[in-house]
Amino acid sequence: MTTAAIEPRAGRRCHNTLNSLHATHYFSPDLGRELAALGLTHPRAVNFAVRGAALGPVGPGTVAATFYNYKYDLVARHVPAVWETAAPEQILAARARAVDATLRRLLGEEAVASEEMAEAARLALRAAEACARGGRPLYSAHADLPVPEEPHLAFWHATTLLREHRGDGHIAVLLSAGLDGLEAVVTHTATGKGMAPKWVFTTRGWTEEDWAAAGGRLRERGLLDSAGELTERGVALREEIEAETDRLDRAPYEHLGAAGVDRLTELGTGFAHAALTAGAFPADLIGKR
Repeated sequence: MTTAAIEPRAGRRCHNTLNSLHATHYFSPDLGRELAALGLTHPRAVNFAVRGAALGPVGPGTVAATFYNYKYDLVARHVPAVWETAAPEQILAARARAVDATLRRLLGEEAVASEEMAEAARLALRAAEACARGGRPLYSAHADLPVPEEPHLAFWHATTLLREHRGDGHIAVLLSAGLDGLEAVVTHTATGKGMAPKWVFTTRGWTEEDWAAAGGRLRERGLLDSAGELTERGVALREEIEAETDRLDRAPYEHLGAAGVDRLTELGTGFAHAALTAGAFPADLIGKR
C-alpha cells in the first residue's frame, strides 16, 4: 500500500468533501420515512437512533459523550426510548435503505451505477484501512459493521468511517483546548463555516440563553469579542484545533497516498456538488445568523 506523505491540508479537504455527501441523509425525507415505519417520528429521535445504533442499545450518557455537542437533556428525552421502539439492527437496516434512496434521488441512477462510483468506493475503503480504533468509539462501532456490496453504499459506508474517525479525534482536540460542546459550536459558527444558531437550537437542544452564556465564557477567555466575532486569539485557537485534528487524522490519507487523495477528492467533489445542486441541504444551514 502507498504511504507517501501528502500536503498537510489535503486530508482535510478530502474529508470535508466526503462528509458533505455522508451528511445528506440526515436531511433526507427518505430517512424520515424509513424510521417512521419503525415508529420513530421525532427528528431528534431519528438522528440519535441512526448515528448511535452502531453503538448498540446504549444510554443517553454514551450518546451525549460521543456526539459531544448535543445538550444532554435533549438526548435523555429520546435515549434509551428509541431502542424500546426499534432495535439497533432494525434501525441500521432502515438507515441503509434510506441512504440508497437518497443517493439515487440526489445523484441519479447513472451516477450510482457508474465506474466513478465504484472507483470512489475502492479509494475510500483503502483510506479507511489505516483508521485506528483506540480512543475512537463512534468510528470503531461503525467499523464493526459489514461493508455493503453495492458500490454506492460501500462508498457511503467508507465516508462514514472516515467522518467518524476524524470526528472522534476532533473531540479529543476540543477537550484539550478546553472547549465544551456548545463552546466548540459557538466558535465554529463564528468562523462562518459552522451551523447557523437557529439550527443549533433546533437540532442540538441548546437555547438562546445557553448560547449567550457560552459566548460570555468565551469572551472571558479572550476568544470572542463583544460582537460575537472571533478575536485574533480565537482565530488562532480554531486554526490550532483544525491543524491538530489534521495530525490525528493523517493516517488514512497518507495510506492512500497523494495521487489517491487527489482522485478521491475529485470524485467526491463531483458527487457532493451534484447532491448540493439537487437541494440536499437547507439553504440557511451554514452561517453566523
